[in-house]
Amino acid sequence: MHKTLDVITIGEAMAMFVATETGELSAVEHFIKRVAGAELNVATGLARLGLNVGWVSRVGDDSFGHFVLDSLKKEGIDAAGVTLDARFPTGFQLKSKVENGTDPIVEYFRKGSAASHLSVADYHADYFASARHLHLSGVAAALSASSYELLDHAAATLKAQGKTISFDPNLRPVLWKSEAEMVEKLNRLAFRADWVLPGLKEGMILTGESTPEGIADFYLNKGVKAVVLKTGADGAWFKTADGQQGAVAAVKVENVVDTVGAGDGFAVGVISALLEGKTLPQAVARGNKIGSLAIQVQGDSEGLPTRAELNE
Repeated sequence: MHKTLDVITIGEAMAMFVATETGELSAVEHFIKRVAGAELNVATGLARLGLNVGWVSRVGDDSFGHFVLDSLKKEGIDAAGVTLDARFPTGFQLKSKVENGTDPIVEYFRKGSAASHLSVADYHADYFASARHLHLSGVAAALSASSYELLDHAAATLKAQGKTISFDPNLRPVLWKSEAEMVEKLNRLAFRADWVLPGLKEGMILTGESTPEGIADFYLNKGVKAVVLKTGADGAWFKTADGQQGAVAAVKVENVVDTVGAGDGFAVGVISALLEGKTLPQAVARGNKIGSLAIQVQGDSEGLPTRAELNE
């Protein structure tokens, strides 16, 4: 019997080498090793807030794969759904250091990785049924056709079981054959979700709409319960199926260190608050708060707070 989980998410983790000096990656000599991966960032943030979180993936039986597993253990994330795959490697990435608030350069070395071989065979019914919420992102959806099938199967099955589902589109156009395929497949997952969390630009690409309300209505008309749009420096805007809507102001940040992971931090805030029974405006405010903490440090998950830090 599996322990009861609050949340399960599915995705790829990579070893990440973060430059310790600014400049072209080709010229950088010193890096810090971290773990990276959108879904793992969310799992980490939720676990630090005290939720029981399971992360489903494949990692290579190599030093990077064992580094990922050690990181899960350290964060208290359940790894029962992770397969150590001796056939394929764990991916890694290089990330530049920036000091002017712009997006860092990231180079990926993930083709043919263990996680890209995720499939419906990684769906263990009892394990998934032990969770009350499923969080999915468009990154894992883009890894491979078989990985997409796993996400689609998990979403369809847990929806039928009455579990809640959140979806962050997290667009990665370079991983898809075409924009049309990306839009069609990600919207199919979004329509299965209760809470959809796109960025404003992502929403425009996925729906063809140009306003927050137009984007929200596109999903609400398909049965989604709430749409929360990240609107950058303005904060976020939300609308629900019962017509509640509003803007929630951003938390002002004086010094933006690293923008990567802000959206994952936002998802952590929204999901954790909604699972605690908070109102949507309260959840969006927490999303803005954690997103603001994430961009004040270097690294994808280093700024995600513990419960005590959040309460401060």
